Amino acid sequence: MSWDCGLKYMFSASPALQPGSMCILHDKEDLSRLEMVQKLAKDGCRFLQNHSKGPERTSEPQSDEAVRVCLRERGRDVLVLQRISSEQPTLSASARGGGREDARNRRFVVVSGTPEKILEHLLNDLTLEEDQGTSQGKESDTLLDDFLLTYPRHRGKEDRKEAVERKQKVLHLVSQWMALCRDFLRDDEHVKLFMKTLYRYVLDDLYEHPSLDKDVRELQKLYQLHRTHTVDNYSPQRKSKALFHQSSLKENRLQSRGTQRENKEVLCHVYITMDSFLSMRAHGGVVAQELLQAVAERMDVPLGELVLVAVTYNGGRLLLQPQDRVFSDSLRPVGRLHVCRKDLGEVLNPFTDNSELQQRTARMLSLNTWDVAVALTNFDWTIFASIHEQELVYFTFSRHSSSSSSSSSHTVALELLLQRCNEVQLWVMTEVLLCPTLCKRVQLIKKFIKIAAHCKAQRNLNCFFAIIMGLTTAAVSRLSQTWEKMPGKFKKLFTELETVTDPSLNHKAYRDSFKKMKTPKIPFPPLLLKDITFIHEGNKTFHDNLVNFEKLHMIAETVRLIRQCQKDPMGNGITQKSSTEVRAYIDDLHIIDNQQTLFELSHRLEPRA
Repeated sequence: MSWDCGLKYMFSASPALQPGSMCILHDKEDLSRLEMVQKLAKDGCRFLQNHSKGPERTSEPQSDEAVRVCLRERGRDVLVLQRISSEQPTLSASARGGGREDARNRRFVVVSGTPEKILEHLLNDLTLEEDQGTSQGKESDTLLDDFLLTYPRHRGKEDRKEAVERKQKVLHLVSQWMALCRDFLRDDEHVKLFMKTLYRYVLDDLYEHPSLDKDVRELQKLYQLHRTHTVDNYSPQRKSKALFHQSSLKENRLQSRGTQRENKEVLCHVYITMDSFLSMRAHGGVVAQELLQAVAERMDVPLGELVLVAVTYNGGRLLLQPQDRVFSDSLRPVGRLHVCRKDLGEVLNPFTDNSELQQRTARMLSLNTWDVAVALTNFDWTIFASIHEQELVYFTFSRHSSSSSSSSSHTVALELLLQRCNEVQLWVMTEVLLCPTLCKRVQLIKKFIKIAAHCKAQRNLNCFFAIIMGLTTAAVSRLSQTWEKMPGKFKKLFTELETVTDPSLNHKAYRDSFKKMKTPKIPFPPLLLKDITFIHEGNKTFHDNLVNFEKLHMIAETVRLIRQCQKDPMGNGITQKSSTEVRAYIDDLHIIDNQQTLFELSHRLEPRA
């Protein structure tokens, strides 16, 4: 069994071929070496299978800008490449392949193909360490990135040096694959089996090719495999002995999976009325007692008077015992959580007294606006820093598919950030609409405008958008008496901030502003998902049963923004210290999520004329 994917080739081509000529290969194995496609395509050649009925004829040669090279097997297209000149804008900087000769003048991009042929092209074009500083190396790495980010949706004589290089390319690809996607592959049994098999065959070849030792060590590092054989003591005669500790991988994965779930942070909604909840930051292994303790402290109610009830999706009620876990292994709640009084069996009814509302408003107004923005940004960054680019791919491709439930475990962090954006928007509305007096309401809106400006300054566009959207919702914006009392400089500041959220010209104001910000920074995730959805729904994934790689490249370019935003090349850390009081307040937000209730509060404050 050959693990190195090295496919063999024999070819017969006349050296007198002119541009636009046709080159016929006489054996199906001839078609397997895409380097020949790259070289001959520059001269306008087209590869066709040799059929007994005679060869097909190509059309007239096209201009450099439009030449496409089509590789065919068994009468059907399996790979389409397009030729581009370095002087013109490239269709896809990442999909550039092309021959190694005359690379500065002619390059070839992947347009479409079968997954196997795209992978084979990738291996042929892949550059190893010695080439990675060159422009071709960078393009090759980006092509590799495109392939790995979007992969969920889509023999002859060879000299010794070429064989080793081929094997190194495969190991480099696998290493990059695991480094990029290992969180999504952690519990996949097929991946584990593949890696064990690959590791075994690499060890077989290590005796013959000691230069692979560095690649083997990288493989071990990624998988925490403990090699029991070295180059010195390994030989083909000892193949019957164990090649590695088979149980180590399983044990390490089980341990890390449990630890990962326990340490994963989640946002827990605990309803204190029928239409309002506390959004509480908790760890994945939180139990009912811990949540009750936090609610009791926030609501200033004795812990002994409270019980936690989960309302299941079919309407049933489950009383959670103190040590019952609140979240399942997939970090999904057991049901909608309600805190009830033990004696009455009813949900709490807070903030009914005007004095309590005044006290609530006073607490919010006492907080420093910069500290509040820092706490919001720190909270968002904790979530955003754990998001993987592929979460956006899974989220977009699986949303309307039957596999959406199985893929949901891959998008926990992304969904958490989307949830947080919605919660901050509702929190702003709740705070304003629960403020009973006009002058205090004006102060509160001024405070939120300043917090939004601080969030923008701290490069947190998620909370910035959420706060502005909360202030522009109908229930708040209709409070004309309140807005009329707003000082002119705050009205001007709010108008400037609102302009950034203007959706016209495909959110041009936001995109221009965000592009100027240094990294690290937190984008507005709904807009990122909108871009990917437009690409996904506006382009077919397959063209004539070939993977549309142009579409996958566009998606990969978009999701790579996550990685770019998470980088901190200049030490521009986004997190800062915030006061304990402010952090406690931001970690447990009281939110009304019923739109009808919010509108009723709005009309109660300022009745319709």
